[in-house]
Amino acid sequence: MNKRPFGLDIGATTIKIVLLDGQKGGFIFKSSIIAPAPPKGMMSESPLDEEEMAQAIRKAVNDAGISTKYVNVALAENQVYTKVLEMPVLSDRELASAIYWEAEQYIPVPLTNITLTWNVLKRPEHPTSTDKMEVLMVGAPTMLIRKYQKIISMAGFSISSMETEILSTIRALVLGETFPPTLIINIGAISTSFAIVRNGIMVFTYSMSVGGAAINRAIATDFGLTPQQAEEYKKVYGVSGKSLGGKIGQATEPILNSVLTEAKKALAFYSQKYKEETPVRQILLAGGTAKLPGIDIYFANNSGIETAIANPWKVLASQTIPKEVLDNASDYTIAVGLAMRDYE
Repeated sequence: MNKRPFGLDIGATTIKIVLLDGQKGGFIFKSSIIAPAPPKGMMSESPLDEEEMAQAIRKAVNDAGISTKYVNVALAENQVYTKVLEMPVLSDRELASAIYWEAEQYIPVPLTNITLTWNVLKRPEHPTSTDKMEVLMVGAPTMLIRKYQKIISMAGFSISSMETEILSTIRALVLGETFPPTLIINIGAISTSFAIVRNGIMVFTYSMSVGGAAINRAIATDFGLTPQQAEEYKKVYGVSGKSLGGKIGQATEPILNSVLTEAKKALAFYSQKYKEETPVRQILLAGGTAKLPGIDIYFANNSGIETAIANPWKVLASQTIPKEVLDNASDYTIAVGLAMRDYE
């Protein structure tokens, strides 16, 4: 039995699956698939909807030709609480006590309902009295974790690990400590996540409840289209102000503007906090909405920072990848990061 886990990204509208093999020269692509997710997704409490989701996952894995029963899965960013904390330099034992006090300040629900995990991102080796350590704290509703465990088990698989979407995204895109300071924007269907990475370490993260589905709704309303037609219009015309007399641009701009506003706030936070450091040099756009024609130009023009579409397949050793997989590279970012996890 193959125990190497595959990466499973359960989105609001699609299921993305990736299986990699780790080699010295880079990863080897084994299999991937993007399949439709049931309409109710992971949000429904109905046993019928849970069974439908389990069947959709099972079918996608079978269609991808994957035989392993082990899976790494990402929890939806808008369902969890993620925070990078600056704390006095503590031992692991001291941190285990102090982290709960910190969690009470940032997590707006009783901690009795939360599964809390943390990871030291940076701890000075020879700290002075003014030095700080950086700790990533993640709080996930215990009911949410149980739901994922239940549905994955119903699908016939065993969870090897769970983490948040932004951690998977960073693993797939940030290649070592020499990676330039970068703002990563992962635009999903119903939420958008931001992370700033410096010296290979995440120093800021934030999530907002706006995503590609809001763009679809705006286009559908303005043009009298169905959601499916709006999705096609979005793919063809992108965010250009020139398309169809500028109407597509007018429809999409308020939503993109709200994402841009949060991006600018993140950049302002970074430049204020790390005044002496190298500024953020690039923006990477991930997620399905990153495939919108012209979206990289929009962010570059309005932020003044070089912007590119994320390509998680850069982690691969030299090999031929199906064109369809390459064309949807930004869609696969989370699933690639999950598939890489066991090789860290």
